[in-house]
Amino acid sequence: MATNHEELPVPTYSKLEPVYGSGSQLEEAELRFAAVKSKFSEFFGMNLIGEHIDYEGYSVLPMAIRQDTIVAIRKREGRDGEKVIRIANVNDKYDMCTYPADPTQEIDLKNHRWGHYFICGYKGFYEYAKTKGLEVGPPVGLDVLIDGTVPTGSGLSSSAAFVCSSTIAIMAAFDVSLAKKELAQLTCDCERHIGTQSGGMDQAISVMAKAGFAELIDFNPIRATDVQLPACGAFVIAHSLAESQKAVTAATNYNNRVVECRLAAIVLAIKLGKEPQEAISEVKTLSDVEGLCVAYADSRGSTDPGIAVKELLNEDPYTSEDIEKITGEKLLEVFANSPSSLDVLKAASHFKLFQRAYHVYSEAKRVFNFKDAVSAASSEEDKLKKLGDLMNDSHHSCSVLYECSCPELEELVQICRDNGAFGARLTGAGWGGCAVALVKESIVPQFILNLKEQFYKSRIDNGVIKKNDLGLYVFASKPSSGAAIFKF
Repeated sequence: MATNHEELPVPTYSKLEPVYGSGSQLEEAELRFAAVKSKFSEFFGMNLIGEHIDYEGYSVLPMAIRQDTIVAIRKREGRDGEKVIRIANVNDKYDMCTYPADPTQEIDLKNHRWGHYFICGYKGFYEYAKTKGLEVGPPVGLDVLIDGTVPTGSGLSSSAAFVCSSTIAIMAAFDVSLAKKELAQLTCDCERHIGTQSGGMDQAISVMAKAGFAELIDFNPIRATDVQLPACGAFVIAHSLAESQKAVTAATNYNNRVVECRLAAIVLAIKLGKEPQEAISEVKTLSDVEGLCVAYADSRGSTDPGIAVKELLNEDPYTSEDIEKITGEKLLEVFANSPSSLDVLKAASHFKLFQRAYHVYSEAKRVFNFKDAVSAASSEEDKLKKLGDLMNDSHHSCSVLYECSCPELEELVQICRDNGAFGARLTGAGWGGCAVALVKESIVPQFILNLKEQFYKSRIDNGVIKKNDLGLYVFASKPSSGAAIFKF
């Protein structure tokens, strides 16, 4: 009986070909790894569809891109084993970060440093080891070097790539191996140390991706199903040049939406018959009340949970007082055990429950419509058109209902559509970052040239980016492989 690949551990290789393939991509990887090894000695001696629904318990459909993060690591033991963690970066724009080799240390969220993401993995690894009774010995010093080609603040999971690769590197250094699905959950828990209430999509695809496939990721428990995309289509990823700082703006953006979704779920549960205290204690996500919403819709001849949202939630924003009248409890008490949610309550003046809930339910449906379109008995062209329509609908929902777009993304998405994309949408958390466009593979070179002329040229002329760096900001990608360990 074949083992599902999420049950397998992250593979360990001594060569790069199994991950990077052959040709120019392999040559580029060999140069990068050689540079990392050299620098180490010098220093030390996209989500396709399903946005903002993973933390609500719904399936998503991402793919891994060819950009990656490499973490080189070495333990310092013995007489010279100074008990500090030194984290350097191949990119000299990032200063070396030094931390104590103490897994119980608190991360200073008010003083955001790039090395914090490694410490997320470090703390999470030791917490996991303690929970599972693993003997990993006392903390030791670590030398760490990072090399990443995922643009920061791009919405392409640069933080997840960093946390995942850091956690895997630490595990490899301590000879600990986990099944991919367990590792995906662990790395999701790790990133919460940085103060964002991540749902797990970025971590799951970073760990579970297979070359040539997108993955339908289900949660609770985590599972991955291969989705073969149409061969004649390609995805072009383009950075809006508006940097999304998910951890820094969490209280007003990302975590705010998590709180709004939970409040929407609680209010729906109460309006659909649950006692307020029962709803507060039992309902955490909109998926928890989907059954009640579907039953409500069924009484009206539908299976769409959005019917309940439309009829039971106000489109006008709710104040804290409005919600407290419904729940009978102060919101500070409802979220008393969640410091990041309390930060949201301090920053928010109102909550848009209707809009957030309607986005989640409609986006969850689009994920499965996307998978169905891929496997439909129709022409490749028809499949691409259907997938493009779903991507466009997803972007509209993210922009209008979830309000996680920005002017630069709106401009970029429109330019993509004007130049022949079947569909284009923001990808990642939003509020900046990247757009992903589905185009015919045959037009990719001209499509990228048009984006460079119509979106990036003015930014180059104004000094926002350098012309020689354009390859970092707009590129095509087929589905790539996920995490791997290399031992040298």
